[in-house]
Amino acid sequence: MIGIRREDINPWERRTPLIPEHAGELQDRHALKITVQPSRTRIFSDDEYRRSEVLVSEDLRPCSVILAVKEIPVELLLPEKTYLFFSHTTKGQPHNLAMLKRLAELRCSLVDYEKIVDDGGRRLVFFGRQAGQAGMIDTLWALGRKLRQEGLNSPFNRLEQTWRYRTLDEARGEVAAAGREIREKGLDPSLAPLVVGFAGYGHSSRGAQDIFDILPFEELAPENLADFFEKKAFHSDRVYKVVFREEHMVEPGRKGKPFELQEYYLRPHLYRSRFALFLPYLTALVNCIYWEPKYPRFVTIPDLKRLWTQNGQPRLRVIGDVSCDVNGSVECTVKCTDPDSPVYVYDIIEDRAVEGFQGTGPVVLAVYNLPAEISLESSRYFSQVLKDFIPHLAGDAFGGTFAEGRLPEPLRRAVILHRGEFTPDYAYMREFLKRS
Repeated sequence: MIGIRREDINPWERRTPLIPEHAGELQDRHALKITVQPSRTRIFSDDEYRRSEVLVSEDLRPCSVILAVKEIPVELLLPEKTYLFFSHTTKGQPHNLAMLKRLAELRCSLVDYEKIVDDGGRRLVFFGRQAGQAGMIDTLWALGRKLRQEGLNSPFNRLEQTWRYRTLDEARGEVAAAGREIREKGLDPSLAPLVVGFAGYGHSSRGAQDIFDILPFEELAPENLADFFEKKAFHSDRVYKVVFREEHMVEPGRKGKPFELQEYYLRPHLYRSRFALFLPYLTALVNCIYWEPKYPRFVTIPDLKRLWTQNGQPRLRVIGDVSCDVNGSVECTVKCTDPDSPVYVYDIIEDRAVEGFQGTGPVVLAVYNLPAEISLESSRYFSQVLKDFIPHLAGDAFGGTFAEGRLPEPLRRAVILHRGEFTPDYAYMREFLKRS
């Protein structure tokens, strides 16, 4: 039996890993039994699951496999279950170590959606595109509010936060209206050129660009930014986009050595950030890049202090950190935020986060679960991908030893714990628990 948990992480989380239509389809085609916990906040109602002949029940103890989206409170974990959710544990994230430890103590199996990848290491089950879409809308909203706080009117004033729109299409329509205003009336001359940088080029970045590209825009190559500003060949009836790849953001520490992507992945300690070169040209930065502590930070607090102290009020107003790695690639992302209080200024004088839009430094938007702001579209997309993996989890998929298991390779790669023991690929995580 398959169970679907209600989400407990915060009141904004309305997503579901399996929508009613797909849950009913799995029951019909694969003779599965699915139970969903009741929820007043889930984007799909209990009655919608009942109409798909899915049992709605508080009790998930009869279920051998339990699905969720986000982390599960420690006290609600059940013994000897197989759990699938985004665990956020593989980097040793401190806030989830108690949960990881409890899963091991209860002899549970843990499958992390983030680690379901194909032979090339490409993720197969993700919300990345939706995170980018919601993050871009929120970033444009934050930019409009920041400019208004400075006394500048902009077409982005019309935008709301993503969660306030009934559908993603409605939000896209408002972005399109802002674009028409830019095209017809132009931006305030003091804002031209309005340049938005995208760090990364994966699913999240493509989702963010999907929204940005609704606006009248022109794309610039990173290496041409300085020349573009020097020649002043820009216009106020459009905005500008720059997409940064690894070779733009870091350089070898040894002078004269060329950038090599595979070497950077394998020996990142030999590289250092060069992203400070581009910061003076950006009005907003949308950070969508994957990052681990072994990589250099791309935006450092010293970089930001130089930007503000050397140039007075720099062009940079907003950092939309879609990746949301606390103390990660963007050092001024010192905490995650929620939709009810989505931004803070990292004040470079006080060296701290100041709620809202006031302060000397960039506005940072770092909403922890951005895809939840478009819960309907996110759930439909995620469920469509996930449902094909569910039949492989039924029966005795996690009985016996891990070596004896017959899971398809993408699922097998994502098994962090097997009946309370770390699998070979994740044996390094034992050290996290020793330090907790």
